[in-house]
Amino acid sequence: MRLVFMGTPDFAVPALRALHARGHDIAAVYSQPPRPAGRGKAMRPSPVQCAAEQLGLTVRHPVSLRASPAEWEAFAALKADAAIVAAYGLILPPAMLAAPRLGCLNIHASLLPRWRGASPIQSAILAGDTESGVTIMQMEAGLDTGPMLRADSVPITAATTATTLHDQLALMGAELVLHVLAEGAAPQPQPEDGVTYAPRLTREDGRINWQESAAAIDRRIRALTPWPGTFTTLPDGTVIKIGAAIPDNRTSASNAPPGTILDEHLTIACGEGSIRLLTLQRPGRGMMQADAFQRGQSLPVGLRLGEATAPHD
Repeated sequence: MRLVFMGTPDFAVPALRALHARGHDIAAVYSQPPRPAGRGKAMRPSPVQCAAEQLGLTVRHPVSLRASPAEWEAFAALKADAAIVAAYGLILPPAMLAAPRLGCLNIHASLLPRWRGASPIQSAILAGDTESGVTIMQMEAGLDTGPMLRADSVPITAATTATTLHDQLALMGAELVLHVLAEGAAPQPQPEDGVTYAPRLTREDGRINWQESAAAIDRRIRALTPWPGTFTTLPDGTVIKIGAAIPDNRTSASNAPPGTILDEHLTIACGEGSIRLLTLQRPGRGMMQADAFQRGQSLPVGLRLGEATAPHD
């Protein structure tokens, strides 16, 4: 089948590789333009562009598609049977959605209609969902509103992180889209009930609010690591990044205010229960285990971290 592939981050790479390995004719790969990255701010191509070039595929990276008739015409001229879209990052205008013979198929990392939008993986963990999955969807003008072609699920456990779930769903998406292309699927409208939206994340979403419960803080750390990352502050304003933690069995029976360090192992009082920090990072340093962190410059028992603000929505 003659395809156009459209994707940008690591999530999309397994699908691109799987489609190529299956022998599909990939007429072009669309990915967002290279961005400055690293301390030197050198221009770095996206993971999808790197993978496409390794496979010898043509890569296009327009800056915008909204008002670009020339781009629409170039896309239509590829005469693709279908476009496969996975976390591309640009909105496809109606002219492009209609151009391929079979339309545009999206690999979406949630069980639609739950978690339409930009951060479905993180949002599922943050909300305490017990499962996630991938939906192959026929794209239309609305935000992740199109009819569903195929879906599969995976459990979310107490050990699930954004990284592990991302990797599971990336492989699942590759497998599902191969099935859809090989076997076809009858489109099913998304149910009207159960619609939720996953917002675009910002760095501030990673600020730990110690008034939340230990369970909610644990989910935030697992959901937002490695990006945008979670953090707290010392009384002098120093930002401390948190890489991993585990809820503690004890409660805050000492009546210590949320954010208080309860012991030398960096167990922290929360609004409900407590949580033990496992890995932390000071500015300009690497992420390290809590015991090594404490040997470097110990945080004393009784110190209060962060600010006592209202819980996150």
